[in-house]
Order: sequence, then C-alpha cells, then structure tokens
Amino acid sequence: MHTQTAASLEINRRPSSSISSRQPHAEGPFGMTGTPMRFARNSEIYGEDEAAGYLYQVVSGAVRTYKILEDGRRQIGAFYLPGDIFGFEASETHIASAEAVCETRVIMVKRAALMVRATHEKDLARQLWDATAQELRRSQEHLMLLIRSAEDRVVGFLHDMARRAVKTATAIELPMSRQDIADYLGLTIETVSRTFTQLEQNGIISLPTSRRVELRNRAMQNRLMAA
Repeated sequence: MHTQTAASLEINRRPSSSISSRQPHAEGPFGMTGTPMRFARNSEIYGEDEAAGYLYQVVSGAVRTYKILEDGRRQIGAFYLPGDIFGFEASETHIASAEAVCETRVIMVKRAALMVRATHEKDLARQLWDATAQELRRSQEHLMLLIRSAEDRVVGFLHDMARRAVKTATAIELPMSRQDIADYLGLTIETVSRTFTQLEQNGIISLPTSRRVELRNRAMQNRLMAA
C-alpha cells in the first residue's frame, strides 16, 4: 500500500464535483446506483488489506492492481479498461492495491447492496457469477502467460489489448507505460523495450509513439484484431 498522507488520499478519493453535479447517481455495475469518482494519474483507488466494501467500474482511463513483493519489485496482477468491473474479493479485504494508470473515472457501488439484491434477484446473481468467472479466467490466462518466452508474453499482451483496448483498424492505443507492461509480464523494462524493437524490426509492428502500436504484418493483424 502506498505511503500517501491521509490528506492527499482523501483528495484523490473524493468524488469529482464536475461529474457528480451532472450525474449524482450514475449507473454502476449491474445497474446499481453508484458514486462517480475521478482519480489522477498514479493515484490510489484502494490499498492492499483495506476493507473491500465496494465494486468499481471503469468509465474512462485505466486501472492497474498490484502487489509489492518482498524484494521490493512490483507485480501488476491486472489492467482494467473502460467497461471493466474490478474490486472482487474472496474475503472482506483487498489482496492487492489498485491505482489509476492515467486520468481515470470510475463508478463505485456498495458490495453489500449488491449481495442483498442478489439473494432475491436471479438475473443479478447470474451477472455476479459471470463477472467473477471472467475475473478468474483473466487471472488464469495471466498465470499461463508468465511461463512463456519474453516474445510470447509481449505478443500475448498485445493480443489481450487488441481485444479490450481502444483501437482502430490497424492500431492499438496503450494507456500503460513500458514499465507497467514489464511489471505485468514479469520482465525487465529493458527486455520489454528490446522485444518491441525486435517486433518492429521484423516488420510485425511499428511504433509511432511509445503508446501507439500499429500492426504492419497482415498475419499479425488478423491474429490480433480478430480477437
């Protein structure tokens, strides 16, 4: 968990007046009434071991969940993009911290209210089950990715982003940095940068900027964009 001061944390977590004035009761996960909030780049949404009292849905921007390992390294467990729901926990506390990757807007909904509704609304119970299953699937896919070669990890990451991120016909816009990608894939930033360069040299991708990946190889385009 970050060592932010209580004052700065309160500011970061305060609902944005520009959002709440126009949309005081936004629709959050599963049609629940929720509180809209805005988080600045790199600000904490919740910390490891804090009470897991809410579920969150990304409206714009991106969120990363992570843990700091014993040796001081950061391991990112997941990225959440617009439309994604996060904050699911098996216990009453969070097992990881969550941060805004960039300027991010989310809607937060009380977990207890969802649980009460789900006891007598079958559709809601099914939606909760489906969302939890999707979270488990993403976790399993991430674990399988971490045992592959560096190139396969980067290509697998691009495959996932092609399915989920804002993209054009031949390009993917990445909201996260190379360091974020490295900490997600269990690689060094040097290895990630070198792998991107190799893919570019092989004519598979081009990199107009560090965040924009253009797909040049038709086979790679079909593989990524059809996902």
